[in-house]
Amino acid sequence: MFSDIWDQINNPVVYALPVFAVFIAIELAALRFHEHGHARGYNRVDTRTSLSMGAGSLVAYALFKLFTLLLFVFIWTYLAPWHIPADTWWSWVLLFVIVDFTWYCYHRFSHRVRIGWAAHQAHHSSEYFNLGTALRQKWNPWAEALFWLPLPLLGFEPWAIFVVFGFNLIFQFFVHTETVGKLPRPIEYIFNTPSHHRVHHGSDPEYLDKNYGGVFIIWDRLFGTFEEEKHQPTYGLTTPVGTYNIIKLQYHEYGSIIRDVRSATTWRDKLGYIFAPPGWKPKQKELSSR
Repeated sequence: MFSDIWDQINNPVVYALPVFAVFIAIELAALRFHEHGHARGYNRVDTRTSLSMGAGSLVAYALFKLFTLLLFVFIWTYLAPWHIPADTWWSWVLLFVIVDFTWYCYHRFSHRVRIGWAAHQAHHSSEYFNLGTALRQKWNPWAEALFWLPLPLLGFEPWAIFVVFGFNLIFQFFVHTETVGKLPRPIEYIFNTPSHHRVHHGSDPEYLDKNYGGVFIIWDRLFGTFEEEKHQPTYGLTTPVGTYNIIKLQYHEYGSIIRDVRSATTWRDKLGYIFAPPGWKPKQKELSSR
């Protein structure tokens, strides 16, 4: 029975870990022996923190998938009006595109709604940008399930959703690097690339809340969230946490939300601190701070 459950929640990312390690070694060598503009490279403590957060995320995602598998199987079995076959090439292509679109929606939500940002901000907490940073993952993947819920209802098998999302994340690992410049224009136009994702990790005002795409950057072009890389970004959070404590990096924003909600005097302000964009303040506070 356990093996049947594992087959359902198995994560392709686990099998890609040796590949990740090889490419991190290649990137380290490239940074050491070749000039790459103003690339910051690696910092030992920062990288160790990213790897620790990545290891924790594997456990968190396994538990998350076990729970969502039960929910998705119920939806797919009893509520889906039809079942899309998983043994045809077109169903996998269609699912791959839809999963990437749901990633764009989730990713935009996680930057524009503070409770979503509280979970996601850990990934942006490094002031370095390298393949090691790609492994600095959140331990709170609850919001993803909200955006995946329509997929089993559309008839896609739950195990296939997990597999496709795993390959989506594997692709995204490779866009976390400063060693690759801009790629040929057709690729830059359609796909997420290191150049596009460097912008996404920038804390510069012109780069904030841009380039949410996972595999395809075309979603950002369609919905007005695309920004081209014009200069080297300043990486990290707009307000640095100033710690390598992985518990604080993962959960400090939840604590900030709780403090703000407790200090609010109206229900509108309490809800604003939870569901408004990060940095939102009640109007009276905005006026008093000017």
